[in-house]
Amino acid sequence: MKDIPIGAKVECADGSCGKSVTIIVNPTTQKVTNLVVENKSLPHPNQRLVPFDQVVETTRNSIRLSCTQDELAAMDSFIKEQYIKSKGAPPAVSLYVSDGFVSDWYMPPYVTSTVETLVEVERIPPGEMAARRGMHVAATDGNVGKLGELIIDPDSEHITHLVLLEGHPWGKKEVTVPISAIDHVAEDTVYLKLDKQAVGALPTVPVKRHYGFGH
Repeated sequence: MKDIPIGAKVECADGSCGKSVTIIVNPTTQKVTNLVVENKSLPHPNQRLVPFDQVVETTRNSIRLSCTQDELAAMDSFIKEQYIKSKGAPPAVSLYVSDGFVSDWYMPPYVTSTVETLVEVERIPPGEMAARRGMHVAATDGNVGKLGELIIDPDSEHITHLVLLEGHPWGKKEVTVPISAIDHVAEDTVYLKLDKQAVGALPTVPVKRHYGFGH
């Protein structure tokens, strides 16, 4: 089994190039398709969508890519900035005199303003989902911890398990949850089909934290 760390240091072929902040997963094929690498030396938005085939090797705390820093910088941005238009409040006009009274503002009839708000949108490929370190993991009867890593079968490259971070109800036991136990993912929570008792009874899957991909 191989684990894919989230929040790990990322090395390009020619030097350090940031950290992994998100893993993009295709829930149908159960495969990792992309990593999101944040490089603070790049202008904002500084997160890049990196195809998974660029991964050469990982350890528990690092990921090594085959691309150079310049090639990483040229990849698609994970964050897209765009303006969203919405109707705002009517413009205020000061010192309006009406029937002998002075008001510091008034609302002209049938007049509205258009407001443009800059928002950031994550460019998650259609049909795929984003997995982040620290996402809540919930059993059918409550929270059981947070997402730490994903485990991949080296032969099929399918995701087989997710690993809970320390701090879950089972102490120092490394809890590995099979991917088949996931019911769905919504916002920042992974929902399981199992209750807490069933999660606590799961067998521990050994996690090998030093491996290469044979590139």
